[in-house]
Amino acid sequence: MQHFSRDHIQHHFDHAATTYDDAAILQKQVAEHLDERLELVQMQPKTILDIGAGTGILTAKMRQRYPDCKLIAIDLSANMLAKAEQKLHQQFPPSLWQKTKSAFGIQDNPIEFIQADANQVPLDDGSVDLIVTNLMLQWCDDLDAVFKEFRRLLRPDGLLMMTTFGPDTLKELRQAWSKVDDQQHVNTFIDMHDIGDALIRNGFGQPVMDVEHFTLTYDKPIGVLKDLKAIGATSAHKNRQAGLMGKQHFTHMLEAYEEFRQEGKVPATYEVVHGHAWAAQEVFKGPDRDRNGLVEISLDDFKNQAKQLRR
Repeated sequence: MQHFSRDHIQHHFDHAATTYDDAAILQKQVAEHLDERLELVQMQPKTILDIGAGTGILTAKMRQRYPDCKLIAIDLSANMLAKAEQKLHQQFPPSLWQKTKSAFGIQDNPIEFIQADANQVPLDDGSVDLIVTNLMLQWCDDLDAVFKEFRRLLRPDGLLMMTTFGPDTLKELRQAWSKVDDQQHVNTFIDMHDIGDALIRNGFGQPVMDVEHFTLTYDKPIGVLKDLKAIGATSAHKNRQAGLMGKQHFTHMLEAYEEFRQEGKVPATYEVVHGHAWAAQEVFKGPDRDRNGLVEISLDDFKNQAKQLRR
């Protein structure tokens, strides 16, 4: 199990709130893909929870797709939520949502914003129909705890729709650092199969998982680091090297990164794991659940089979 500093994560995302949207090209693209997959799922949720909402990129898409639902955005960073609230209230003025406010007793805001940790959400058991989470789970060092909390929040037959990063993410940066020292400068990311296993262990039925690969390109390796800093994505391990490293040390890493240059650009690879799972009627307990319920599926097969789900 990884051990992350929650204070470190919160601090860096608070600091990145003003620069996040300009640099979050990949996060926006993945949110679009997650939203598109909901076209293949037949459900009309009354309550949706966006966990790790950040600046509200996916929250806005949920409001557009399900305009009559109660929508709750949760994030660890208060500054991210403030940014999301500002943007979403401009995009969806409260005056347009009187029907929603009346139906659900929302006094002030058409979207509720709550600062909370993903594994300790201040909502009632079985109070949510749909949980969406976009590129947040990689910041959680205990997937079992998080998925147990998600299952608690979902009503039976509620849906979890998620994305996270897989092991190939930032492989060029990781390899470049390995040429310099043996410190862990880049977070590690969990394999799709292990994510599916964790879902099954915590009361989700037959997770459906697949992977997309993205490659962002840059003129110089430093561009990769600047984008990561702009979205608050720095190493969060508790045992990370403290303090500033020497300039020569950092320069050697950038030189090692140059070995990946092709056609005048340096790449940054991202492996994005997509998954969805329905909350089982029975919550399965114990660590001995195997992966018999895990479904590995191509994206084309997912599109064909998802049409049959929930009929």
